[in-house]
Amino acid sequence: MRENGISKRLQLVADFLPPAAKFADIGSDHAYLPVYVCSRDNQAQAIAGELNEGPYQSAKKNVQSFGLSGQIEVRKGDGLAVLNEKEVDQLVIAGMGGSLIADILNSGKNKLSSVDRIIAQPNVDAKSIRVWFQDNGYLLAGEKIIEESGHIYEILMAERKESVSPLTDKELLCGPFLLKEKSPAFVEKWKSELLKRERALTEMKKASNPDTAKMAQFSEEINLIKEVLA
Repeated sequence: MRENGISKRLQLVADFLPPAAKFADIGSDHAYLPVYVCSRDNQAQAIAGELNEGPYQSAKKNVQSFGLSGQIEVRKGDGLAVLNEKEVDQLVIAGMGGSLIADILNSGKNKLSSVDRIIAQPNVDAKSIRVWFQDNGYLLAGEKIIEESGHIYEILMAERKESVSPLTDKELLCGPFLLKEKSPAFVEKWKSELLKRERALTEMKKASNPDTAKMAQFSEEINLIKEVLA
């Protein structure tokens, strides 16, 4: 379901941006998010970064058609390479795998000196991002989970802090805020994830040369998920 031209998922991402945001949207696709934010806030400024030629051209057209070229700059490039140092205060990376988002953040660490807020929306493996936040001085400050068009998405927001208390294994896997709320989408997600891990573990046990480390990880996660759902 799209309201106001963007998905509910991207609206939740936008909700984590402050008024008069000065942000970059990495992997911006058609620049839907910057257009949505800047058309509602004439103080907002955005950089839309896109690696692929098709979406890059589409983003430029989209920005021009809304008359937002003064607020949004579309740049072609890989990850945070599109940014200069101290150019933005907030960073959005949405619609990719969690490990890829963590890799992008790692590769572009030198561009994060002014970034006080990161909003990530991984399609899978949100744990990788929570671990990255914890290891790099960003405190997880908000989370949302939503079911849309048959998919369940998590949105994570973290802020730069002097010291960050470590999360538990359960919190890293499932999210501290989402654990407290335990919404229907959260329960549905973890029932599905439990089944996936149980099936995978069953198959691993049949292997002639099983990956014992992976099996131990899955067993631990199965136990954690069962505790969460109990």
